[in-house]
Amino acid sequence: MTASWLKIGTRGSPLALAQTHMTRQLLAQAHGRNETDIEIVVIKTTGDMIQDRPLSESGGKGLFTKELDIALINGDIDLAVHSSKDLPTRLPEGLAIAGFLPREDVRDVLISAKARSIADLPQGASLGTASLRRQAQVRRLRPDIQVSLLRGNVETRLRKAETGEIDATLLAFAGMKRLGLASRATALLDIDDFLPAVGQGAIGITVRDGDHETRVKLGAILDVATGYALTAERAFLQVLDGSCRTPIAGHATVEAGQLSLRGMVLRVDGSESHEGTETGPASEAREIGVRLGRRLLEVLPPGFLP
Repeated sequence: MTASWLKIGTRGSPLALAQTHMTRQLLAQAHGRNETDIEIVVIKTTGDMIQDRPLSESGGKGLFTKELDIALINGDIDLAVHSSKDLPTRLPEGLAIAGFLPREDVRDVLISAKARSIADLPQGASLGTASLRRQAQVRRLRPDIQVSLLRGNVETRLRKAETGEIDATLLAFAGMKRLGLASRATALLDIDDFLPAVGQGAIGITVRDGDHETRVKLGAILDVATGYALTAERAFLQVLDGSCRTPIAGHATVEAGQLSLRGMVLRVDGSESHEGTETGPASEAREIGVRLGRRLLEVLPPGFLP
């Protein structure tokens, strides 16, 4: 049997597979290869197996990447495809982020059979989410809303909101678009009111640190502007030591070589939030993220961060 030209590691969820097939297609087109030359290796992660409690109680973000990291380090795969918001701010030694595909729509969407907006939800409505950021931002707008844990893939969460098992849920529009489910969004949430997660809408690709050959192959499909934006957002998150225990939001845009970053830190109950913006040359993306993170650290009350 002929060895694969590349081996891509991925989680087995429908969204993870859709993103991986997209990556494989782009690589094959860029290099004039058949898609069958690129093998997809499905790897079950700890995060996929935990469905009964928040990830913050089980170790945080690395739960969706740990097994993929091990496969990379062991040489079982050449690259791993991730939803960038799942990537920890610090990768294991020997691994690196090669870059990001062009970013999709970063907005969150409301899914509800009961209302067309968060403002229109019934008093005391039930909203399911596994995201502390979404919980905090919803309760910032509507303190009366009752938030409960909702895990599972996109289809599972859609179904529970559409059948009225819960009054509403929130999802990333990028994921719905990649799954061909965009038409089932009840309402798109404006970024001004509802800041997305760091990395939302971007597909990130990790490799072994010294694997120059794979990096060269990936270079043909990676997006420079998305790379700058994510560098700033991730630096901001790292300064705040962003874990799954703190609601943190951040979004950077790049236009004509200039980068603009907006970031926010909230209390879980939405009762208090602090935000700021930083701008500068895109080439200074990391420094911009660090500056904004440090600015917010200076104004946070004692004990605000866990």
